[in-house]
Amino acid sequence: MKRLALLFFIFIVLCVLFLRYDACAFFNFPPLPPPEQYGNILINRTSEKHNTKPVTFSHWSHRIHYTCRVCHLELEFNMQLNTTEITEEANISGKFCGACHNDRTAFGHGKEHCDKCHNGDISYGREKFIKLKDFPSTKFGNRIDWVTAIQSGLIKPKDFISTPFTGMSFDKTLELGAENFLIPPAVFPHPVHVQWLDCSNCHPDLFNIKKKGTIRFSMARCLRGEFCGMCHLRTSFPLNDCRRCHPGMSEDVR
Repeated sequence: MKRLALLFFIFIVLCVLFLRYDACAFFNFPPLPPPEQYGNILINRTSEKHNTKPVTFSHWSHRIHYTCRVCHLELEFNMQLNTTEITEEANISGKFCGACHNDRTAFGHGKEHCDKCHNGDISYGREKFIKLKDFPSTKFGNRIDWVTAIQSGLIKPKDFISTPFTGMSFDKTLELGAENFLIPPAVFPHPVHVQWLDCSNCHPDLFNIKKKGTIRFSMARCLRGEFCGMCHLRTSFPLNDCRRCHPGMSEDVR
């Protein structure tokens, strides 16, 4: 009887250790597109209603030149896809895309350029991705370590277009306990995020700024596009890259 109890105890311990270090098996992660397509979106709020192909937008090609806050704060693009009231008239007047696509900084809105944006092809521009082959690499998403790229000086994206910006110095790293005791805590480094974003991109809409004020924060909701999932499902490294947030996990994540 004692031997049976001992074997059962060993079995339970092994199960716990396995689950702790292969905790990604708990969640159903969405399939990832090819690296050159990760971070690409189709903007189609009104395009097809006007018999026009949706606009293709590549985050990786723009991230080389500008931080996220330029579009998602200064130019007032919403974080949620297809909710920003972009119009051709607004673009031509210098708003939204027109802040750069004005025939001075980047190609403008002449008819000869229409197909560069209104092509309906989410993989448009994939031939340019090969130029990034020497960038720092990682395992998931478009397989580029953008944090290392900016910290090493390989890229120097602008923080603003016309409105000067002085970032807030906030170096606190948070440790977030997981819902399941088998899963190691997640860490959230503010310094990495404020290199790219403005505080208002996350607070208070995504995360309540009060201590322990964000309720119902869970991995399941992140996987539905809430909280961290607002960025880390489509543009920033995907949630599949478990160890980037949960460093206590094993190397063998899927």
